Amino acid sequence: MNDLTTPRVNAAEGQRAYDLDRAHVFHSWSAQGSLSPFVPARGEGVRLWDYAGKEYLDFSSQLVNLNIGHQHPAVVAAIKAQAEIMTTIAPAHANIARGEAASRILEKAGGHFSRVFFTNGGADANENAIRMARLVTGRDKVLSTYRSYHGNTGAAVVATGDWRRVPNEYARGHVHFFGPFLYRSEFWAETPEQESERALRHLERVIQSEGGASIAAILLETVPGTAGVLIPPPGYLEGVRDLCDKYGIILIFDEVMCGFGRTGEWFAFKTPAVAGVEGVQPDLVTFAKGVNSGYVPAGGVIISDTIANAFTDDVFPGGLTYSGHPLAMASIVATLDAMDSEGIIDNARTIGADHLAPGLAALAAKHPMIGEVRGVGVFWALDLVDDPELRRPVSGATMNVLKKELMDRGLLPFTADNRIHVVPPCIVSPDEVARALTIYDAAFTAAEA
Repeated sequence: MNDLTTPRVNAAEGQRAYDLDRAHVFHSWSAQGSLSPFVPARGEGVRLWDYAGKEYLDFSSQLVNLNIGHQHPAVVAAIKAQAEIMTTIAPAHANIARGEAASRILEKAGGHFSRVFFTNGGADANENAIRMARLVTGRDKVLSTYRSYHGNTGAAVVATGDWRRVPNEYARGHVHFFGPFLYRSEFWAETPEQESERALRHLERVIQSEGGASIAAILLETVPGTAGVLIPPPGYLEGVRDLCDKYGIILIFDEVMCGFGRTGEWFAFKTPAVAGVEGVQPDLVTFAKGVNSGYVPAGGVIISDTIANAFTDDVFPGGLTYSGHPLAMASIVATLDAMDSEGIIDNARTIGADHLAPGLAALAAKHPMIGEVRGVGVFWALDLVDDPELRRPVSGATMNVLKKELMDRGLLPFTADNRIHVVPPCIVSPDEVARALTIYDAAFTAAEA
């Protein structure tokens, strides 16, 4: 019997892990025959090791969820402690870990939020937020942007705007529009202010053309993540809030990827660089990923007073067997407490402003392949082009070369389309950022050669 709890330097064990995967595991978003997955053996903080003992900086945060880093001792201890008391309980019962988790999340959200509906992840959080909006408004349509990803379940994947929607369009009532993205503007804008104004005009025309009285919700990633870390231009989110108020539409912010420290604040809708100094109040907020770094699957919907009150006497027709699972709830409590006590949110903000922003700008000045640097906190993307003037995305072959160069040098990257997303855990240190920047620089130099 192999001891799976203590992976060690063992090439034969690594090969066995690889062989078992290739023989039996069906991977998401992949043609199965061409896969050659990375095989990590253990992790700690910002680092991973493979079975040969090679160390990697995890600048992917896995799927941009590992905000507190690998194997944070307080979170691991909380999961163990909860397992000793009660490993599972039905969602209909009250549970102290669930109540503590909800109260902490609401404390961070502030404003007019009063309840949390727990789910198993981000996709079903978006499903249930859409359901709430439809029930409260009595309307059907949901608007979302083309540059977006909201999850791989029935309504969530159809709300998604990217290519993954197309083979999965079975849900009803979804309409897409273009959000702002000045670097590749759909609106011939030349300034952030123009992009914001024209994108809002476009959105209002879509609302009017679809019929404002038929639209239940606008679902937005506060900062679109997988689509390219698209920081909204000044006034855009405020303008969307105004349009929702004007037409009686529920505003849902998807903070599955951008919440809980990723932008250097607890939530992106409270981040000045994203939502202005005053922030923007949505009606519903969906979350997952960073709330407990995925140590145990968890997600949820943060619900405003108005929407929560709509179900005081009327039944909410939704639920999940593992909603508010005690192990997940204990990991949330420990994660949020550790983030508070260890200043992890402040660290993410400082790392972004003082280290990643200038460091990535210097990389872009040196390497013409980097067409644009975008980001905030520990949430950044490098938009890679083969011609800085035409802004034509680099090829898949170039991305494969870059990924290999980075891995060979000991950095695990997050790549999407023509981009490298620079998304380390919120606990990353200045020294680790400096080391990563050196690796990025060497990989770009090699790829350009």
